[in-house]
Amino acid sequence: MRVLNTRNRGAVLTVLLTGQFMANIDTAVANIAGPSIGTDLQASPGAVGLVVSGYVVAFAVLLITGARLGTSLGYRRTFLLGLTVFTAASLACGLAPGIATLVGARFVQGAGAALMVPQVLSGIQLHFHGRDRLKALGYFSIALSGGAVAGQLLGGVLIAANLFGTGWRPIFLVNVPIGIGLAVAGRRLLPPDPPGRRDRLDLSGVLALCTTVLLVIVPLLLGAERGWPTWSWLCLLLSLPALALFEYGERRTAARGGRPLIAREVLASRSVRAGLLAHGCTSGSYFALLFVLALYLQGGLHKGPAYSGFAMVVWVAAFGLAGPVLPRLRRGVQWMPVVGCVVLAVGYLCVLLYLVLGGRSGLLLFVLLGVGGTGLGISANTLIGAVTSSLSPAYAADLSGVVATNAQLSGALGVAVAGSTYTALADDPGRALSVVLAGFVVLALVGAAAAQRLVRYR
Repeated sequence: MRVLNTRNRGAVLTVLLTGQFMANIDTAVANIAGPSIGTDLQASPGAVGLVVSGYVVAFAVLLITGARLGTSLGYRRTFLLGLTVFTAASLACGLAPGIATLVGARFVQGAGAALMVPQVLSGIQLHFHGRDRLKALGYFSIALSGGAVAGQLLGGVLIAANLFGTGWRPIFLVNVPIGIGLAVAGRRLLPPDPPGRRDRLDLSGVLALCTTVLLVIVPLLLGAERGWPTWSWLCLLLSLPALALFEYGERRTAARGGRPLIAREVLASRSVRAGLLAHGCTSGSYFALLFVLALYLQGGLHKGPAYSGFAMVVWVAAFGLAGPVLPRLRRGVQWMPVVGCVVLAVGYLCVLLYLVLGGRSGLLLFVLLGVGGTGLGISANTLIGAVTSSLSPAYAADLSGVVATNAQLSGALGVAVAGSTYTALADDPGRALSVVLAGFVVLALVGAAAAQRLVRYR
């Protein structure tokens, strides 16, 4: 792998993180546009829901496959392929004449993001080392969290502007010039993939894994809002034999000397497993907080979207503090995953106590959210860094896919459980949020325990 100088590494990181940022914006932006899309295209609430969930489903289902394609085709080639698909699908979304076309284009857009996003973490693992990697992961975390908040803010601004009478369409069309510019920059700046023999993609493993993730992600995304119908529980139940079938196929492929979809060394590593548990706990509570806090502020306290968005901006700003600070630490860096999870738990506990003591909203709430955001930033940066450093760069693609899929499934599970809990208690918004936050405290402490095991195993 070619060694890059500081300037080239900065250019590579900018290209990769811009792709990550775009993908994360489009995870959130359609939530804001839902009512406008439904009115303009005369679509049912269920069809509008597919505009939102279709992207997330395709994204989550294909992440590991996208990561393995990065090994088979090269991470640069796969990133540019995913970016091209994402940009073309964004154009199709913006020009969609009807709801069916829009839903289909959103599925394709999610598939393009799934090809593109794993290459971001792979590129960081391949080109950044030591403190440079920790710094790069800090910016990576900002792209993750900042994209989600920017999607909410950008969606509201563009729809309110109603540019040239186009309503909701600019939220997708804005990706087109950015995507074209990024593709040109990527071709010039991303280092060429090294020559060599490429592993064949395990298609049977792809099918088995996609089926498993689909059986999990669809009921988690749609089950809660539909009152957990029978089909949602049936899908979750069927995901267990599907996972067993996938594991059986992976073992057979490895026994025949083939390359499994996920390298056996990855999930056999105790440090990777501990890191994934800790990262899943923190990621799940983060995605759930984004969802539940919006319900509390807008539905419970009748605040506007701008107010809700500002609360998340404070969270993300605190989240971003970890990026420039952590690489400067000279001692105790190995314990930062544990410290981050504990600070996150303290942040959630402070907000919980604030609500129990009669607080509702205001500047103090935002400050206390900032405590949690700081903890999440520390834990996210150092957990991803520890997990991706547990094995050699030969496993960069496998680790990228597993980490990204773990975060998506944990987020979907967190939103489903926390959202259902909040909705069941929504008659008293303060109490509902307090109960959810108590669960977040427990999750953060479980994450701290798992992070401690990660430190011990490394």
